[in-house]
Amino acid sequence: MSTTQTTRPGVAHRLASLAETALGGPLPLRLRAWDGSEAGPAEGPVVVLRSRRALRRLLWQPGELGLAQAYVTGEIDVVGDLAQGLRTMWAAVRERRLHAPRLGIAELARATGAAVLLGAAGPRPPAPASQARLRGGLHSRSRDRAAISHHYDLSNDFYRLLLDETMAYSCGYWTSDEADFTPADAQRAKLELICRKLALRPGARLLDIGCGWGSLTLYAAERHKAQVTAVTLSREQAAHVREQVAERGLENLVEVVCQDYRDISGGGYDAVSTIEMGEHVGDAEYPAFTAALHRFVRPRGRVLVQQMSRGAKAPGGGTFIEAYIAPDMHMRPLGETVTLLEEAGLEVRSVESLREHYVRTITAWHRTLEDRWDECVRLVGEEAARVWRLYLVGGALAFEERRMGVDQILSVRPAPGGSAGIAATPHDWYA
Repeated sequence: MSTTQTTRPGVAHRLASLAETALGGPLPLRLRAWDGSEAGPAEGPVVVLRSRRALRRLLWQPGELGLAQAYVTGEIDVVGDLAQGLRTMWAAVRERRLHAPRLGIAELARATGAAVLLGAAGPRPPAPASQARLRGGLHSRSRDRAAISHHYDLSNDFYRLLLDETMAYSCGYWTSDEADFTPADAQRAKLELICRKLALRPGARLLDIGCGWGSLTLYAAERHKAQVTAVTLSREQAAHVREQVAERGLENLVEVVCQDYRDISGGGYDAVSTIEMGEHVGDAEYPAFTAALHRFVRPRGRVLVQQMSRGAKAPGGGTFIEAYIAPDMHMRPLGETVTLLEEAGLEVRSVESLREHYVRTITAWHRTLEDRWDECVRLVGEEAARVWRLYLVGGALAFEERRMGVDQILSVRPAPGGSAGIAATPHDWYA
């Protein structure tokens, strides 16, 4: 008498079948489950589900946020190049027309049944500790302060480690491909470009809104002898800038103010800069922000906005970024920003794309993160370090693939009668 032994499919095969149904196409990455089983294409990065908890999290929160939660907690990992894994996934979405999971009643019942069979059913897992938790009305002063604190008050020591000596946390300007041209050189080239576009001269009054750790403020005061008012909502940033002002003997040139831009009084500045701060203002609040820029600067004064953008089909900040990096962030198409500036009474004189420069800038930050991983973990913890790894890898790819952009927009407040007080040709602006 003979017996027939049947082999039950592994966890990975069951999950691959569910994923292909949810995505509407074949699995683009190889999947390895907690029981050691694997499914999917043999080549390329491998996505590892380390525990049943990862499956439960995805059942409760399908899509980008659930995947991000599972990754930052280590319940899901990637063996191999994370950037290549994301690149492969997004390419498959475009080429195979995959879609985000759509769980109707039938799909949800099937997924729940599979979770029960695999021992993964249960209550919703709590959100990771690194996920933002904000209260209050959208873009109220208290909520904006909490949103800024969530990201920028993480740890000055961490940002000192991640960034170069300029402490510039914005897109650099890569004017050379030589091996000895460093990220700090790219940042200084960006700062000089901004100062030239703003026509800063000794004694010129500059309002730096969202000054960060003071890279532009300090550069404008030291190199161009400008009189700078630096504004930030972050107490950690304000403390750092004040330390640098004292250390460099710039007390007579720099004032540091820790406040909301809506509370800035006065005007008549020769120049106003806002470097990658407008993304935090909010969609409904942006017209009031551009009106404030117009009010702060004197007639014939210049305003420079460096700002990230997204396409009209996907404005905002993105699910992961809004949950972990910059809560309530809103990026709009470039054209909308230009329109809002002009509707506020500013005349836009030039727009310069820095998209490719941001790929190189973020790649440099990511390289530092990986090279000094143990130090980063010591400063902010494993979970926050994994947040930053996902953020930097995903950000570089978003700029590389033109899903995001970043631009410098130079505008002028015309004098009565329409005079802009600016040369007609760009190469004469910076003399």
